[in-house]
Amino acid sequence: MIRLAGDCQNDDCPTVYATDRGTIAVQGLIVTDPGQVRLSPGEALVEISVDLLREAARAAG
Repeated sequence: MIRLAGDCQNDDCPTVYATDRGTIAVQGLIVTDPGQVRLSPGEALVEISVDLLREAARAAG
């Protein structure tokens, strides 16, 4: 994976990665109360900042 954007350098903070499959992987805090969002088995809802997403979009081009 290629790190596109992240809030820290220790790989334990919210980060956005580009994968070798042409997808984006997001590391963030797990949302413990997803409300009306229905998750399929194997899925997780994570939270990142809007600024981090903007930084990743710029890096991905």
